[in-house]
Amino acid sequence: MLNLSKNRIERAIHQDRLYSLRALKTPNTGKTLAAILATIGFIGTVILFLPWQQNVRGTGKVTAFNPANRPQTIESVIAGQIQIWHVREGDFVLKGDTIITIREVKEKYFDPQLLLRLKEQLSAKVSSLDSKESKAKALQRQIQALRATLANKLDQSKAKLDAEKVRFQNAENQYQRNKKLFEAGNIALTKFQDIEYKYQGAQADYLNAQIELDRVEAEYMDKISKAESDLSSTQADLFDTEGEISKLRNEYANMQIRNERYQILAPQSGFIVKTMQAGIGETVKEGDPICTIMPDVSDLAVELYVKAMDVPLVEKGRNVRIQFDGWPALQFSGWPSVSVGTFGGTVKVIDYVSSKPGEFRLIVLPDDKDEQWPKQLRVGSGIKAWVMLEDVPVWYELWRQLNGFPPSLYEEPLDDVIEKKEAAVKK
Repeated sequence: MLNLSKNRIERAIHQDRLYSLRALKTPNTGKTLAAILATIGFIGTVILFLPWQQNVRGTGKVTAFNPANRPQTIESVIAGQIQIWHVREGDFVLKGDTIITIREVKEKYFDPQLLLRLKEQLSAKVSSLDSKESKAKALQRQIQALRATLANKLDQSKAKLDAEKVRFQNAENQYQRNKKLFEAGNIALTKFQDIEYKYQGAQADYLNAQIELDRVEAEYMDKISKAESDLSSTQADLFDTEGEISKLRNEYANMQIRNERYQILAPQSGFIVKTMQAGIGETVKEGDPICTIMPDVSDLAVELYVKAMDVPLVEKGRNVRIQFDGWPALQFSGWPSVSVGTFGGTVKVIDYVSSKPGEFRLIVLPDDKDEQWPKQLRVGSGIKAWVMLEDVPVWYELWRQLNGFPPSLYEEPLDDVIEKKEAAVKK
């Protein structure tokens, strides 16, 4: 039916009065719903083409970047029995403050004057060493004197031997000449016998001079050998005494150090977190933990654990958004600029080996250009974090997540590029 007339039926009859006309009319609610759905569809389509910053998710905890500032267990170096506790859990201690005093439990060290007695033994050994050194020097002088005397005696005996040799040669010549004269009958028998007697006497004196020379040399060599033997024995005792002195000095120094170990001191300033031993009179062994101390740290960092498949995409210097346990936050991982309650960080360390099965550890430090981390943070608090990567459309990110693909990487991480260049230079 064509509506050609200017006289409209709607003006004569109100549609709201007739049920049939009201039923044929399109409801306003449907129009509104269609408009809302169209708007949502349009906005959704626009959102699909908005840039989305990809990220690598991980969890971890707050820690200290310097290992010296991480929680430390204080152990007993020596065995002992707890005598006095000087601190309580939660107390703040300075470096060098006494935490606990222990008493000795080994009978070897029960003597309270043990250090003094070791010092007396050491002094006695040092005096003994001085005496033996003096004896060794005296024996050396004695040996030198005996050698000098031997040289003089040998010179005297050789001079006497030379004189007796000359006298013997003269007597032998005279004897040979007179023997010929006697055989020729030119001298009397008595004179020849007298000359022969003198010759035999000179020969005996010469032999005696040789014997005397050998005797003097043998006598003094025996004295020198005995003195050298005494010197060697004294030097051996000397070396033994030096060894005993070194041993006593070592024992004395160890005892001095052991006496200092009865006071277990705080290695650095911090808070007493937990005591592992309790009561008075409890016995502890070497290496037993006494308590845990949490240093007063100022270099907070985050230990972040990410999946092994995502590690190749991360490089040092990457920005990280961190959500700390206990701090309310509204995080849009793909749009960090609109996130609320998160804090910035920078990747500082990437482990070369897995810390957990299928996960690698990253060390994240605060970002100086971002908001400061809360001062109330404590080591060990849990965190969630997102390592920010490259921008992609939202539809691509949804497709990647549905298929379980890793994030996209348009450029090779700078760390890998540097390592390859260094390897090429070395080759």
